[in-house]
Amino acid sequence: MAHFKSAHAAGTDWTQAAQACMGQLGAIPAAATLGFLYVADAFADELGAILDFFKSATGVPHWTGSVGVGICATGVEYLEEPAMAVMLGEFAREDFSMLPVLRTPQDIEAQPADAYFALVHGDPANNRMQELIDGLSAHVSSGFVVGGLSSSRGETAQISDGVVSGGLSGVLFSERVKLATRLTQGISPLGPRHHITTANKNIVGSLDHRPALEVMKEEIGEVLARDLQRAAGYIFVGLPVRGSDTGDYLVRNILGVDPHNHLVAIGEYVQPGDELLFCRRDQQTAEDDLLRMLTAIGAQLNAPIRGGVYYSCLGRGEHMFGAPNRELGLIRDALGAFPLVGFFANGEISHNRLYGYTGVLTLFG
Repeated sequence: MAHFKSAHAAGTDWTQAAQACMGQLGAIPAAATLGFLYVADAFADELGAILDFFKSATGVPHWTGSVGVGICATGVEYLEEPAMAVMLGEFAREDFSMLPVLRTPQDIEAQPADAYFALVHGDPANNRMQELIDGLSAHVSSGFVVGGLSSSRGETAQISDGVVSGGLSGVLFSERVKLATRLTQGISPLGPRHHITTANKNIVGSLDHRPALEVMKEEIGEVLARDLQRAAGYIFVGLPVRGSDTGDYLVRNILGVDPHNHLVAIGEYVQPGDELLFCRRDQQTAEDDLLRMLTAIGAQLNAPIRGGVYYSCLGRGEHMFGAPNRELGLIRDALGAFPLVGFFANGEISHNRLYGYTGVLTLFG
C-alpha cells in the first residue's frame, strides 16, 4: 500500500509557502482522498484562501486541520514563525467521513453509528469541550478520540472541508483503517499518590488529612521549598485518570500557594476523595517517556508506517527538550522519516480526555 505524501514550508507570504509545499509534493496520487493541513496562526486570516488553494492544486476533496502557534512536520518544528504543513492520505472513500462542527453533546447523536475512531480539532473557546470529547468517545466503537485544541495569538479556526470554529470537528474512520495511537506525558512522580481530604473548587486544603502545602514542601525538597517561585514551571500536580491501565495523569499547573493557611491552588477543580501526586517535568524525563512511547506504538502498529499526525503541547517542543527540532527529531530517529504533520496545541486529546503537557501520536499503516 502506498505511503502518504507530505510537505512543509515557512515564509512570510502564504502563497510562497504553499507553492513550496506543492513543489515538494510533486505528482499527486489519484488515490489521495483526505488532506491534513496545519497553518501557523500568523496565516489565520488567510486560512480560507490557503485551503482553497490546496483543494484546487491537489484535487483532493476532503480536508481537516487547524491553526497553531507552532507547526509539526517530519523531524521539524516551526515555532513562532509563519509556516504550514500538509499531508495527503489515501483512504477508501467508504472508510472515513467528515465530522462537522459539534457544539453541544446533542450534535453527536446525528453522526454515523458505525464510526470506529475520531481524529479531531477543537475550539478552546467552547466551555463544553470535555463533554464533547466524552460524548464522541462513547459514540465511536474504539472509544478513542485523538486531536488537539487550536492555539493562536488571535482568532482560532479549524478545518472540516471548510473553515469552521466554535466546537469539535474532524474525521471519523472505520475499523478497516489500520492505525495506532499513543500518549507521552514527560513527567516523573516525586512521591506517592495522596488522597485529597479537603478541597474547595481548585483549592486543595489537605492531603491525607495533612496540610496540602506541608505535603508539597516535603516532596519537592528543601531547596525548592525555600523558594516556591523557583519551583514554578518545574513542579506540577498529576491527577490520576480513573480506570487508566497505563498510569496516565492529567497534568495541571500549581497556580499559587497560601503559606498562612497551607493551601495549594491548582489548575483544575477537585473534590475530597480524588487522588493527587506531585511531579516534576524536565528534559530527561520528557525524552525518556517519549522514547518509551515510540517503542510501544511501533510494536502496536505492527505494519509499515504510511503517515502520521502529532499533537504536542505548547509547553513542549524546544521549551521542554532544550533544542530546536529535538522532539520531532526523536520521533523521526526512532520510527523513520515517514510523512508526518501536526501542530502545537492548547490542549491535547487522547482517548476520552483533554490533557496538557502531552504529545499524542497517531500512525496510519
